[in-house]
Amino acid sequence: MIALKSISEIVNKYENYIIDQWGVMHNGVIGYKHAIETINFLEKKNKNLFIISNSSKRQKSSKDNLPKLGFNEKSFIRILTSGEMIWQTIDQKYSQLDTKKSCFHIYDENKEDGFVFREGLNLSFVDKIDNADFILACTPFTGMQPIDYIPILDKAVSKNLIMYCANPDFETIENNNNKNIFCMGTIAEIYKTMGGEVIIKGKPEKDIYIEATSSIKLDKMKTIAIGDSIFHDIKGANNFAIDSILVKSGIHKDLRTIKILCKNHQIEPTYIIDNFNL
Repeated sequence: MIALKSISEIVNKYENYIIDQWGVMHNGVIGYKHAIETINFLEKKNKNLFIISNSSKRQKSSKDNLPKLGFNEKSFIRILTSGEMIWQTIDQKYSQLDTKKSCFHIYDENKEDGFVFREGLNLSFVDKIDNADFILACTPFTGMQPIDYIPILDKAVSKNLIMYCANPDFETIENNNNKNIFCMGTIAEIYKTMGGEVIIKGKPEKDIYIEATSSIKLDKMKTIAIGDSIFHDIKGANNFAIDSILVKSGIHKDLRTIKILCKNHQIEPTYIIDNFNL
């Protein structure tokens, strides 16, 4: 784990950059000035830039949001979300059936990965887990903590329901107070522990890396992933057999804790840096 002060230190070694969004490029509200400058620098160096995000939003939504955060969407060859991967998976499996399947949708009604996410899916959405054929997990219900999901998950296990997890992250940064809050990956992990089946297409699974970079002939020796999550960005890079940079400005900020987590879980970034900066 080599400490970097600047992305420019390794710029001549890599041609392909797979970049996370939250905690690396922006906080959901504003783009970090240093990240905007770094993206512009890499683009001027003719590097191949990709965004892979464990967001439950659709791909188009993430792409359209970039200019509002100060980034040029045309800087990136591909912008792909875990939500898009799950939407496509569900669409291919269920939307062509003669009889509509019933979906129990976990979502925050104040966010666009709720009703907007449903558009184009030929499904019936039900309010009770007893009536569901499967679960779509996007964002936590308002006001519910992980323990509150246990009765729902218990019924789901008894019915052998598959959970499609659109955001596999365990936690993220809350932009108004800089505190970590849980994501649906936490609920998915609880469901797995209880014996439930979970489908994940985002990080750390390889599927999303393969899909995002499919338009070029990828040399993995010249490819690096940049993110703030040990369990998703760094583990995903390890699974995809590419180098990685752990950014300390997001989820993991304490170096001692980072070292303990990496050792205990045998997940090792190639580099570590304070911010995604030059």
